[in-house]
Amino acid sequence: MYKLVKGRFGYAVRVVGGTQARWARQKLSGRGEQEALGQVVVPIARHFTSLHNTRGALLRLPEPRYSAPQRGIGMLVARVLRGALKIRYLLLGGSIAGGSALAKTYEQWKEALPDAKFLEELLPSQEDLDSIRASLITYRDKIKDSIPEFSLDPKLWEAGEEGYSQVAQWFKERLDDAIQAAEEDKKSGSSIFSDDFSPDLKQHALSFTSMGGSAEKEREKADLLRMRLSQLEAELQEKTDHFTKELASVVHENADLKQKIQSNDNIREKYESLQEELMQVQLKYQREIERLEKDNKELRKSLMLRAGDKVARKKVKKSLIDMYSEVLDELCDYDSSYDTQDHLPRVVVVGDQSSGKTSVLEMVAQARIFPRGAGEMMTRAPVMVTLSEGPYHIASFKDSTREFDLTKESELAELRKEVELRMRNSVRNGRTVSHEVISMTVKGPGLQRMVLVDLPGIISTVTTDMAADTREAIRSISQQYMSNPNAIILCIQDGSVDAERSNVTDLVSQMDPQGKRTIFVLTKVDLAEENLANPDRIRKILAGKLFPMRALGYFAVVTGRGNQEDSIQDIKDYEESFFSSSRIFKGGVINSHQCTTRNLSFAVSERFWKMVRDTVEQQADAFKATRFNLETEWKNNFPRTRELDRDELFEKARGDILDEVVNLSQVSPKQWEEVLSKKMWEKMATYIFENIYLPAAQATSSGTFNTTADIRLKQWADQMLPRRCVEVGWETLQDEFRKFIERAKNSKDHDTIFDNLKACVVDEAMRRHAWEDKAADVLRVIQLNALEDRSVSDKQQWDAACHFLEESVKEKLTATESTLREMVGPGTWEQWLYWTYPSEDQKRRATVRAELEKLLATDYNHKNTLTYDEVTAVRKNTQSCGVEVDNEFIREMWHPVYRRHFLRRALAKAYDCRKAFYAYHQGLEGELGVECNDVVLFWRIQQMFKITANALRQQVMNREARRLEKEIKEVLEEFGCDQEKKEQLLTGRRVLLAEEMKRVRQIQEKLEEFIHALNAEK
Repeated sequence: MYKLVKGRFGYAVRVVGGTQARWARQKLSGRGEQEALGQVVVPIARHFTSLHNTRGALLRLPEPRYSAPQRGIGMLVARVLRGALKIRYLLLGGSIAGGSALAKTYEQWKEALPDAKFLEELLPSQEDLDSIRASLITYRDKIKDSIPEFSLDPKLWEAGEEGYSQVAQWFKERLDDAIQAAEEDKKSGSSIFSDDFSPDLKQHALSFTSMGGSAEKEREKADLLRMRLSQLEAELQEKTDHFTKELASVVHENADLKQKIQSNDNIREKYESLQEELMQVQLKYQREIERLEKDNKELRKSLMLRAGDKVARKKVKKSLIDMYSEVLDELCDYDSSYDTQDHLPRVVVVGDQSSGKTSVLEMVAQARIFPRGAGEMMTRAPVMVTLSEGPYHIASFKDSTREFDLTKESELAELRKEVELRMRNSVRNGRTVSHEVISMTVKGPGLQRMVLVDLPGIISTVTTDMAADTREAIRSISQQYMSNPNAIILCIQDGSVDAERSNVTDLVSQMDPQGKRTIFVLTKVDLAEENLANPDRIRKILAGKLFPMRALGYFAVVTGRGNQEDSIQDIKDYEESFFSSSRIFKGGVINSHQCTTRNLSFAVSERFWKMVRDTVEQQADAFKATRFNLETEWKNNFPRTRELDRDELFEKARGDILDEVVNLSQVSPKQWEEVLSKKMWEKMATYIFENIYLPAAQATSSGTFNTTADIRLKQWADQMLPRRCVEVGWETLQDEFRKFIERAKNSKDHDTIFDNLKACVVDEAMRRHAWEDKAADVLRVIQLNALEDRSVSDKQQWDAACHFLEESVKEKLTATESTLREMVGPGTWEQWLYWTYPSEDQKRRATVRAELEKLLATDYNHKNTLTYDEVTAVRKNTQSCGVEVDNEFIREMWHPVYRRHFLRRALAKAYDCRKAFYAYHQGLEGELGVECNDVVLFWRIQQMFKITANALRQQVMNREARRLEKEIKEVLEEFGCDQEKKEQLLTGRRVLLAEEMKRVRQIQEKLEEFIHALNAEK
């Protein structure tokens, strides 16, 4: 009653009439509560004159106007509906979002709401709500940690949102109607109270008077209102049932989700355990294979020792991969630019500098065969490594027979030095990298058969100690090898550096945008795991989602611990231990088949041989077509010529040159001596006339002549004669050999293609040849003895001496007269006959010559010099003729004029001495007035020439010709080893065509042999 009086539930007791109001106060409370009841029990005056007809909203009551404003039943219904709506909203929102604010909101509104016990059967208890809320919070946290991308089912969310929107719209419409009715009721100040409104109101309401006819109408309206309220309660019950079912569905789905999460956790734990178990099994399997390979190696060694090394080596040499490597070597020599004809597969290893590509190659080869450097460029040229299986772990170069034992550290160090030396020698002309390929073979037990090409690392900056075009040259080499459509690109990426610093991935994506022949390898994964806080980045790399490139496969390897002294076995053990304990592997970031260099080598080898089988026959057909085209061109252009390549042509030229050397021995001794004597006289005639004969002829007596001649001959023989004779002998040998070469050019079978080669070989051999030093000393003794003899023993020798003197003087006289003719110009006869005229200078010289001839005519035995008076007289005589000359001009003309006069006099004396042998032999020269000292002098010189020619002939035939042949052979050997020299000397389309045909035939034959062996292995 107190609560009812206080209006705790929002109700007020309204009594009609003042007396009834006082009575109600007395009945409801005692005296102490009179003042409080005065605020609740309000007297209402009747208004019988103006009753209003209610035509308002659905929940609006009939409107008889009363004087005092009171709360109506519409407001009560509105508050009930509002509380129920908030309860439904809070329950549904708390169920979906976690129920975090349900308890607090419920406690705040529980006291302000009317009794709603009829909802307790429909709604769960508070303990159930707390339990659901706690479980939802727990599920939310677990789902958030385990499944970051979890979201509510869109269908469930749409259904809940749609139902909620419908209920909210329905309640909003009803609530607006109730609020409007309450506001109108409040404005009109009327209210009604019925004891039949509801069971709760019957307990708290009082009726003190009868309403009469008006009250009946109002009661009917109240009945209508109760019916409408019943409908509202039914609809509210229906909505409550619907949302309760949805809440149960959500709870059920959360339970299923929790079960799925639990199941997923169990599956993940099983997956991790299986993955770790698989890794252990794989490592165990790998160790077992290595043990078996080691046992197999020892077994094969023992079998080879029993069966013999030759048979075993022959089998290893003819292995499949070695045959394929020989084909690639032929292609490297045939076409170093790798044009469209060379599309055979290779494994091209590319990567940034210091990314670990060489270390990957060493791990695959199972030996540290390359030079190392800390941050320095070590790979300066392409290195083609052919891996093949063999009983011994050895390495060898293509152009060397030495085999390096890779099990010994000393030979490994020598191999690394040899590789570094070859790389540095291949770099020429100030460049940093080279296109020359260094080819080597590595054999060993358990090696995967393939051909790999290690390229220089790609750089982004050119340092001061590099050539300016180093970066472009490296990219050009890499693009050249990767442009082969059948090349397998092994892209090496350093995992310890930022992905944004990679240069190789962009280059690889340009050359192979679809990734159909690229294998990506992430190195230094151990450093990557230490440096990267987010393992998801490594997962993206190995999934192909980080770099702008595609690949056939992705691998993660560890190729070292930073210690250069670690062996391959140490690195392999470290790699296995790392992947077995790595959180990247255990966390499912990468799969087991994507780890270790062993799996990488298996995958690369498998892909390599698949590519070989798919493309090798096409390459063989291409070379077959090329061979047919070349042979057709040869038949059309050189129909009757044998196909000789450059090496074969060189060998043919070698034989021709050596044949010409042999022909030197066919020259007779007499021919050699005549040629030598003639050449010696040509070289020494001027000296003999000017320095020996002419000074001696100025003597007035025979004794003075002989004394002067002896002195001059002795000086000549001591100083220059032996050396000049040796030069004459060497020049004669060259001239005779060249005559044979020139004579061969006129033969019917001469081939002009050899001319440059023969000439170059002869010139080089002559340049190197040097006459023996002691030959000059031997000649000096012989010549001095010959010149000391002044006794002509018989008439034949005398006549020969006279003839030699005459011929020598005539030859010299002819040369002198020719010189004078050039100096004085044409004579009168020549001027009339040939219409030629002398110049002014020649006219002056002719005038001077005439005066000098007059001088010599007056003094037949004139000395070979002019006195000053004679020069002055000649000058004055020429001036009188109108010609001005100086003294030097006169002396210049005196030299040839006197030489002609002297030679004419010597010739006349030679004619006189022809029959003076008897007088000479009897010593009657003085009595007969004949001086034959000139004949004796020339006889001595002639005899010296004969003896010297004989000595030189013996030297040439017995020693110098053989030495020349030896030097020619040495030159031919050097040229034969110098390919550039042969290409320079043997040129032309014929040579190039023969060379190309030979290479194409060799490649085609080797390809066919390889294909046959490959099909046999299948």
